[in-house]
Amino acid sequence: MPKVTKLRRERGRGRSVAVELDGAAWRTLPLEVVARSRLQVGDELDRERARIVRRELRRHEALAASSRALRHRDLSAHRLEERLERQAIAPVERAQTLETLMRAGVVDDERLARSRAAALAARGYGDAAIEFDLKRQGLPAEIVELVLAELEPERERAARVIASAGGGGRVLRALARRGFGHDAIEAAAADVADDG
Repeated sequence: MPKVTKLRRERGRGRSVAVELDGAAWRTLPLEVVARSRLQVGDELDRERARIVRRELRRHEALAASSRALRHRDLSAHRLEERLERQAIAPVERAQTLETLMRAGVVDDERLARSRAAALAARGYGDAAIEFDLKRQGLPAEIVELVLAELEPERERAARVIASAGGGGRVLRALARRGFGHDAIEAAAADVADDG
């Protein structure tokens, strides 16, 4: 059985450790993998220990891929899982990684849905457009419904857009293109006309 004869922290390579087996270089592993697999000088690298190291390495790779995917913006659990699948992360590691990230609050579908819906509503989009966008993000239908119910009523948002644009047929058509419902547009136009 090969034996771990040296563990040396690599300079200039971040948090990695060079592992030697029987006095010869074997491979460089992330420090976290070495720590989580409890690899120590003098350990025999038997089949069971090698399996543990491989499992921890796959776990580390899944978390690193998730970190890269989430670096610039939030993703839904569904979208993140798709990205991990495209990067050939095994189903077990994908599931464990998603569970870890959701438990830590890094991936939160409700938070993503609320912030995305609020941003779109503030930019003048109606419920249909917001619903379409949230579902396209891979968010579950029940979360989409919950978030839409929390938004300011569509009629009030449409009335604000009409009032700021001065009314007219062009504004009403623009609201329809932005996903506002016909009833909300009519009611908002009537409200603005009554106030004017």
